[in-house]
Amino acid sequence: MILVTGASGHLGANLVRRLLADGEDVRVLIREGSDHRAVDGLPVERARGDVREYRSVLAAVRGSRQVHHCAARVSTAERQVREIYETNVGGTRNVLRAALEAGVERVVVTGSFSAVGHDPTGPSDETVPVNPFARLLPYQRSKVAVEHECLKALADGLDVVMAVSCAILGPNDFVPSRMGKLLLDFANGRFRAYVPGGFEFVAARDIAEGHVLCMAKGRPGQKYIFSSEFLTVDELMSLYEEITGRPRPRLRLPAPLMLGVARLTTTALRVVAPRVEPRFTPGAVRLLMSKRRADTTRARTELGFRPTSIRDALREQYAFFDTLGWIRRRRGFA
Repeated sequence: MILVTGASGHLGANLVRRLLADGEDVRVLIREGSDHRAVDGLPVERARGDVREYRSVLAAVRGSRQVHHCAARVSTAERQVREIYETNVGGTRNVLRAALEAGVERVVVTGSFSAVGHDPTGPSDETVPVNPFARLLPYQRSKVAVEHECLKALADGLDVVMAVSCAILGPNDFVPSRMGKLLLDFANGRFRAYVPGGFEFVAARDIAEGHVLCMAKGRPGQKYIFSSEFLTVDELMSLYEEITGRPRPRLRLPAPLMLGVARLTTTALRVVAPRVEPRFTPGAVRLLMSKRRADTTRARTELGFRPTSIRDALREQYAFFDTLGWIRRRRGFA
């Protein structure tokens, strides 16, 4: 039996389908009140609980030989710090502790490229440390702490490997994710402006493959970066145009101006809609401005990772949204 946490999320939904296709018996940890559509109709065993509650995590882990820990609170906002910490750091600590107590063979934990150090001279690999004095988002800090929890568990005797994910694009995005919301906004004519920059993206099938490879071949205590392709925002807009048939927004705002707009929008939303996170937060704009590149050499050479097409991943994500009725079709476009 293989346990997957975060199965309702974008990565988890794709990983569960990959494991089922491989003939594995899968158990998923389901939180009460969350959106379960990602696992509805799938031949999986459901365990009720929350990664923030140790007893429910231990009950889900018992009887599992392997664990893929994908559950996380993903955010580029600089608020909701307590929720981010309790879910990402506390939740990981609970999963690792339960796995050690239950005698699990191996745990693969999802890491984040935003928690890999930035090398301004070239692509960053797994050895580049994070500057603790840099301006880091709460989510980034939490994922750095997640890596520390993994190494502490390793020292206690747990076999744990980290699969580092970049921004995910692809189908089975039921929630949807932040990148999924951007594609929906573009496809439905609600995308008004964009900012130049760039980031590393990973196809959903590739990061699911990365988890499987880490489970089978990863070295204990190591982390492996998985990325399919670096895209500038302009390149992403071109792909959006090709896939949706809509033109990109006319407003291409300079990054410093967009940063100011994002600050004003975020401040306003804190007052009128404190639970709503804007598409472009100041943190998101800063990440795009940095144009961080990823070096996937370790994953390629040690695990045999071979990335697939981001264009195909976006096409599949668009088609998935269309099947759910979330795309308003333009007349004359098929």
